[in-house]
Amino acid sequence: MGGTTARSRRRDSGTRTLRRAFGVLAATGICLASAPSAGAAPATPTHLAAGDSASDDDPGSGVSSTAECVFGGSVIKSTPWSLQRILLDQLHGQATGKGVTVAVIDTGVDDSNAQLRTAMAPGGGDFVGSTDGTQDVEGHGTRVAGIIAARPLKGTGFEGIAPEAKILSFRYTGAQEKQGNSQTMSRAISAAVAKGAKIINISSDTADKQDNTQLRNTVEAAVRAGVLIVAAAGNDGADGQSANTYPASYPGVLAVAASDRNDERAFFSQAGDFVDVAAPGVGMVSTVPKGGQCTADGTSFAAPYVAGVAALLKEKHPNWTAAQIATRIEQSAQRPGRGPNRYTGWGVVDPVAALSDDSTPATTPQPDPPAAARSGGAVPMAVTMGESETDRERRVAVYVLGVTLLLVLVTAGSGIAVRDWRTKRAARAGLPS
Repeated sequence: MGGTTARSRRRDSGTRTLRRAFGVLAATGICLASAPSAGAAPATPTHLAAGDSASDDDPGSGVSSTAECVFGGSVIKSTPWSLQRILLDQLHGQATGKGVTVAVIDTGVDDSNAQLRTAMAPGGGDFVGSTDGTQDVEGHGTRVAGIIAARPLKGTGFEGIAPEAKILSFRYTGAQEKQGNSQTMSRAISAAVAKGAKIINISSDTADKQDNTQLRNTVEAAVRAGVLIVAAAGNDGADGQSANTYPASYPGVLAVAASDRNDERAFFSQAGDFVDVAAPGVGMVSTVPKGGQCTADGTSFAAPYVAGVAALLKEKHPNWTAAQIATRIEQSAQRPGRGPNRYTGWGVVDPVAALSDDSTPATTPQPDPPAAARSGGAVPMAVTMGESETDRERRVAVYVLGVTLLLVLVTAGSGIAVRDWRTKRAARAGLPS
């Protein structure tokens, strides 16, 4: 990350390694102390079932909360970590999303929340009920919308990435009387395009990760119309295996994985060659129906983070195409290598870096040139030997375990030695031992 010294990077890497090493020990059942943990572990993402057929869609893409969520409850006073990682003042000094409308195709967006009341654009729709898209029984769509465009509110440090953008809500699923599927999602996408939305957020994937002809054709038509679709990569990646999800895998869609506080892939985030970028998706604070806020995990909440950045770029560069906006987000992301990987794509999105570069981007991202090539020097041969980060974590875990066992043995041995010494001294003095 820009401005970070090599020493601080090594220190941060070492801290993460030790943290993971203790995690390895904990996972093997070794308890070093009985003290309570410093914070609650994030809950395992769960899914909102949208039906039981192969064509039905999963609107959750992993909705979970670290605590019971109360609709109409209180707000969280502190600033979420996902906003602390960027300089909001610097970011919003360049753009706030004003004049940009983002369509949210989800379970609806409840406009009674104070942070969303003035963020809603007229003209939304409901493809499973009779509302205008501003009813949300589950709360999923309201969370998604808040991450994009929640207005600042006194008493909380949370606000949207693009706090002056507008939200155009289309409810394609989540109604009690009818669950949505790929057909209703397709209709919602077409409606959003017809309303002139240039950015569409879809925090859903199809059931069983099945391709669907109608959905594929609808997405293709939207891309041809110049619309940037930002979609969640899905939450079935705990096994680390690659698999396609839809609509995130369709050409022209910006597929977003979830990252954690260490800017690494969240364990549940789906891996695959289709992944374009990653964004914060763990412990995500956002708005809920009837007022208040809750936290949740999932790629569902990483996608709107990126959609918000896209809205900022659209305001600052209104003539940029969808492909150019996507390229700038990808090219400016923070990544461990020169090119993409199947876990975080081109890297973890960096909103400030994306907005700070005013050069006109290409329509596709390119790998970074080697550092030596950028400076005009000779390109060194790639180093292929040495331990990986995982190997290092295991090695440190073994060291920690070894030291712990050594301390236990020393303590036990010392006790035995002291006991034997006292017994011998008592014997020499003719005293009972």
